Amino acid sequence: MCGIAGQVCRPNEQTFENLAVYRDMQAEMKRRGPDQEGILFDKNAVLIHSRLSVMDPENGLQPMRLEFFGEEFDIVYNGEIYNADELRRELISLGHSFSTRCDTEVLLHSYAEWREKCLERLNGIFAFAVWEKKRRRLFLARDRMGVKPLFYAIRNGGIIFASEIKALLRHPLVLPEIDRDGLMQIMLLGPGRIPGSGVFRGIFELRPGEYGFFDSFEGSFERRRYWRLKDAPCTDTFEEAVEKVRFLILDSIKRQLSSDVGLCTFLSGGLDSSVISSVADREFNKRGETLRTVSVDYRDNEKYFRSGKFQPTSDPAYIGIMNGYLSAENKLVTIDTPELVKALYSAVDARDLPGMADVDSSLLLFCEEIKKVATVALSGECADEIFGGYPWYRDPEIRERNGFPWAQSTQYRAVFIRPELLAGSDPSEYVDSLYRKTLSESDILPGTDKLETRMKQMMNLNVDWFMQTLLDRKDRMSMYSGLEVRVPFCDHRIAEYLYTLPWAYKEHGGYEKGLLREAAKGLLPDEVLWRKKSPYPKTHNPSYMAAVSEELKEVLSDASQPVFNLADPKKLRGLLTDETSTPWYGQLMTTPQTIAYFLQLNYWLKKYRVRLV
Repeated sequence: MCGIAGQVCRPNEQTFENLAVYRDMQAEMKRRGPDQEGILFDKNAVLIHSRLSVMDPENGLQPMRLEFFGEEFDIVYNGEIYNADELRRELISLGHSFSTRCDTEVLLHSYAEWREKCLERLNGIFAFAVWEKKRRRLFLARDRMGVKPLFYAIRNGGIIFASEIKALLRHPLVLPEIDRDGLMQIMLLGPGRIPGSGVFRGIFELRPGEYGFFDSFEGSFERRRYWRLKDAPCTDTFEEAVEKVRFLILDSIKRQLSSDVGLCTFLSGGLDSSVISSVADREFNKRGETLRTVSVDYRDNEKYFRSGKFQPTSDPAYIGIMNGYLSAENKLVTIDTPELVKALYSAVDARDLPGMADVDSSLLLFCEEIKKVATVALSGECADEIFGGYPWYRDPEIRERNGFPWAQSTQYRAVFIRPELLAGSDPSEYVDSLYRKTLSESDILPGTDKLETRMKQMMNLNVDWFMQTLLDRKDRMSMYSGLEVRVPFCDHRIAEYLYTLPWAYKEHGGYEKGLLREAAKGLLPDEVLWRKKSPYPKTHNPSYMAAVSEELKEVLSDASQPVFNLADPKKLRGLLTDETSTPWYGQLMTTPQTIAYFLQLNYWLKKYRVRLV
């Protein structure tokens, strides 16, 4: 993985005059790409790259150039193309020749051959930019599922783009400002955000499955959607669906095991990470190699863990079962409260926004440790969104409620906003309008019954919103340590197929992700295969609540803290004695995480010098 950035100005402007600015932008992406760096200037265009070497480290330097039938193309690219070998063979048959083994060169030749139609052929996670020298035109694209980020801002008739917001903010034309909409996102939706929004005023993100052309002569940026979930009749029996899902999962995992540097897998003892680890273990055994797995826990978690509806079991026992089942070498990372609280602020540096509190900071610390044993890791994200594993899919009462099911807390959130900032605004209408917009965008065949219609709506809500928050988290927390994390369940072929299947298949046998469990038979011990879903582990140690409360008390003692420009201090003080544990964002963010979210918000406002306009 890498960091990319660049700018295209009007044809009569010279980008090389801003060399210091571009060096600053590149420096902000150094954590994403610590191995190599490059900058290309071409009059009114500049492409910037910071590389994390994964495939063919000796070659594949970027920006990369290709001369093809009288045209010249330059590319900067962040991601992995998992079908690069097949594409390379096809391109060779069409007359192309290659000088490296890296997928960057395959992607560049694919664009030269097929232009934007190349996106339909790609299996992978990516964000890339191609400068067409002859046409003075920039092409930007992002993968179908939104695994890799790509932000941009239109300024002075030109475009500035980058993998992360922090790099954009190093450009003098991009200011750290939020308007009323940004405020509403932070306070009513955060850590989620509107698809395509960068929260900061005038900063946008190319949406998953989108590409765009920026014409420097016209100063126009035209975006187009090349992929979305499409409904289709299901003609497969349940048994056929099981076989197809098993094939797709195995194929996706095996494709993503390709690496010229150290590779490991996340292992929580849950269904998703255990399937990936099992398949990877078998493939490594075939090569005569030993897989490394990595697991996380918290100091004294077993002592304080209490079984509940959303977290019925803790992970350590199941990690132990998988360690006995696999021939892999496991590394256990144990996180304690002081470092978890301290990392709340580094997590903001990584995400560029307030995030999922300790859910972010624990992953950031975890990834720091993983980087010591590998540069690439495979993780189980996205299975719950695609296979319907969350409680809000399965509980009829929850799923029939209007609104985002993981954030049924608009009124609770709104009370924290300073009243004068809400003048003329209806928080519920603001959130509900976004919810209804996503429902209206869901592709559903005419005549679909009520239950199936709702379940397809639920999948779209999760893929467009909740999953994007988790993918943001995974990308930023991992790349902060120069760790590439791949997500095999996020293969677009799996999502496309699962969208067309009836809900009864997915909930087969009354189990969450029943279809996935059937497809995984023979890959796992029964105790893990049929384990009830347990979410990403969080600390249950009461010292965490005590620690973040002390941090909040310190903030409350200083009336000049910037968080009070947005939030009512009386309501923040009430969090210190709140015993209701109202969820802020899903079951993983209750009162301790809500406190931590406001600590992150205060830090973000100061660190990024955010101004409300």
